[in-house]
Amino acid sequence: MKWKKLLALATIGAMLGTTACSGGGNGPGEQGDGDGGNAPAQELRINMAAEPPALDSSIATTNPTFTILNAIHEGLYRLDADGKPTPALAKELPKISDDGLVYTIELREGLTWADGSPLTARDFVYAYQRTLDPATKAKYATMLSWIKGGTALNTAAPDQVEAKKAELGVKALSDTTLEITLERPVAFFTSQLSLPLFFPQKKEFVEAQGEKNGADADKVIGAGPFKLESWAHEQQLVMVKNDKYWDAANVKLEKVTVNVVKDPNTALNMFETNEVDLTELRGEQVQMFSGKPELVFKKEFVSAYVLFHNNKFPAFKNEKIRKALGMAIDRKTYNEVVLGGSSIPSTGLVPGTVSDGNGQEFRKTAGDTQPPYDVEKAKQLLAEGLQELGMSSLPKFKLTSDDTETSKKSLEFIQAQWKQNLGVDVEGEPLPFALRVKNMQEHNFDALISLWGADYDDPMTFLDMWVSDNKSFNYIEYNSKAYDDLVKAADKETDLAKRAQLLVEAEQLLMKEMPLAPLYFRTRPYAKKTNVEGVILPPMSKEWELKWAYIKS
Repeated sequence: MKWKKLLALATIGAMLGTTACSGGGNGPGEQGDGDGGNAPAQELRINMAAEPPALDSSIATTNPTFTILNAIHEGLYRLDADGKPTPALAKELPKISDDGLVYTIELREGLTWADGSPLTARDFVYAYQRTLDPATKAKYATMLSWIKGGTALNTAAPDQVEAKKAELGVKALSDTTLEITLERPVAFFTSQLSLPLFFPQKKEFVEAQGEKNGADADKVIGAGPFKLESWAHEQQLVMVKNDKYWDAANVKLEKVTVNVVKDPNTALNMFETNEVDLTELRGEQVQMFSGKPELVFKKEFVSAYVLFHNNKFPAFKNEKIRKALGMAIDRKTYNEVVLGGSSIPSTGLVPGTVSDGNGQEFRKTAGDTQPPYDVEKAKQLLAEGLQELGMSSLPKFKLTSDDTETSKKSLEFIQAQWKQNLGVDVEGEPLPFALRVKNMQEHNFDALISLWGADYDDPMTFLDMWVSDNKSFNYIEYNSKAYDDLVKAADKETDLAKRAQLLVEAEQLLMKEMPLAPLYFRTRPYAKKTNVEGVILPPMSKEWELKWAYIKS
């Protein structure tokens, strides 16, 4: 479901990490009540650069969608400021069998949907069955394939679907007891149960909406801290406190207004004129807030890259041409000029602080796997690649991006680099976020600027996307048996050190063949009003967490 400078790294470094935007401690429990007779209005106003596509947890893939779903709905667990799962709709952490396969989870008594109707364990069973049903075409169904029988259901013929649903390893043992059986142990599965993909769904409501489920405010239902009151598409979403929420007594905010603002100058002006309380900063805006208490940072597990469609544009089948285009982009200058210097130029695909799964940071284990910026080498590779294809020059192709101001600047910078360094002409194609995502998912592009954020703290979340049989996320149709073998061997390896090395080798191969060219590891600067407390800026999956947020006196 996606900008920055190294500036004075010593100063910024102290501000990075999973960020809880509060003046005191960084735990969600450290809240103020606002005081006495002149308590401030508990209303929070936020800018977001792109609106979410449909708010349907089965088909959600984008950061904006996950962010809003997490506010209006909830799963068995919710991640706190330290990224640890805390009981949400579940009343306690799961009981896990000795072999790590069976999770028994007790739900809280008296749970309801936002409309007051009962929420039971069967709503989880329905949700997981619907997501894995091939007819739903859920991109993230592969993650639910960790559940026993998940792959069998997701690949079932139409006449076998109902039988495979009955065999799926998700059972409602009672209204308040859910049992999940996995195909193999997954160490971080409890944390995964906090993702929207694992949220319950109300069958009667979903089926009544049909294909429009999640498309408008009246076609969304949740069981989270807030509920969606209105949705003016491409303009604004308004959420209000959900009085039916099990923990409503500890939700301080009464109203949240999310403005869809693509232009960063407009967004900043809204902050400076007190129209919003939280907005992302872009480019040179970061320096304007240097040293000010309003400046906060969100260090993310997010990589940005250029995708080369290996089938749509035939010349991209040539490894040397892809590598030439990747090596002709000055990532350091790109970060400084386009992003204001606050992100980190990429040195591989997996971002810097993601774990290697064996107790170390992956980037320290792998080192720099991405070829450096080298114009002369890029020219040589392009010439050799064109000669191998019997071409005198590279045909003109489209480079697609989002239509935000920063994305347009990214587009212009890369176009200029390829023209100046390689003599390659490219047609820029900035598109609205939802259309860009749609075209990407339908493989309708030549080259495309995209970002990917981790779903869990492990390199596999970045590397298994590109195996040849990943129909959900391998948008470039990359096909390498050697790569497939490395990733699939890592997936089965139980020795953590050996697994980490297999993943390093997989990234090395990906960067050698370069079906995609990484650009930067994202760290996002925000301007936040100093009276806003308890907002969490997590490194994964969503833009912000508001359950524990409040306005202080």
